[in-house]
Amino acid sequence: MAKIVSLKEAVAENIRDGDTVAMEGFTHLIPYAAGHEVIRQGKRDLFLIRMTPDILYDQLIGVGAARGMKFSWGGNPGVGSLHRFRDAVENQWPRPLEIEEHSHAAMANAYEAGAANLPFAALRGYIGADLPKVNPNIKTVTCPFTGEVLAAVPAIRPDVTIIHALRADRKGNVLLEGIVGVQKEAVLAARRSIVTVEEIVDALDPPSPNSVVLPTWAVTAVAKVPGGAFPSYAQGYYPRSNAFYIAWDEIARDRDTFLKWIDENVMQASPEDFAKHAKKVA
Repeated sequence: MAKIVSLKEAVAENIRDGDTVAMEGFTHLIPYAAGHEVIRQGKRDLFLIRMTPDILYDQLIGVGAARGMKFSWGGNPGVGSLHRFRDAVENQWPRPLEIEEHSHAAMANAYEAGAANLPFAALRGYIGADLPKVNPNIKTVTCPFTGEVLAAVPAIRPDVTIIHALRADRKGNVLLEGIVGVQKEAVLAARRSIVTVEEIVDALDPPSPNSVVLPTWAVTAVAKVPGGAFPSYAQGYYPRSNAFYIAWDEIARDRDTFLKWIDENVMQASPEDFAKHAKKVA
């Protein structure tokens, strides 16, 4: 059953150095506040998983929190490269970064397999692609019924999955609406999970056709963090801050400028600041 706690408590109790950590959210509901708390608490040697690592993972990599990353696309959406990610891969700064690249389809299927407690995912994919030549975790399996040769990848089973959602009730049931990506599968695949939410309510609204409700027994910790997805967006609460994504390109290019930004905006900040930032673009 989910415990409703502060974000500081949720991270301290559920993330350990060396953990495999997934932070999911596809353009929508990216868990920035939780990621910043991970940085503030000095978590180290994390193996990060995310289908589309963007600015949040650039920050985690740039402060040296990550030893590796599994992903299927990496960049600053609509802007360009992730400069801290590139620096880690090309120059091993601030530390070497192990990378494992997949396709979107493989990552989604691997989360699904993990959620179903299966050892691997099989899919029709990678035909004519070069990734299997450089990724030893992409293999093939022959269907015992048809003889068809399929791609196979290991199931994703994070130690911890972190997501941001719209609302939770006081029992810890969680509601997501809008673009939901693989958040449901990532939570169900994980050993532990942290969900930050915009608000905690007495009862969840009747869900819309594309909504997802995560039951309290599938979630470890829930923390109320209004604005917790900023600068990404939360449907019905605040829009995406495109200006911030553009500004990040310049911030992240230089190591010293990046570290100064982290000190001022993460180390000296608090989860409450996210609500203030989100209100500026709402």
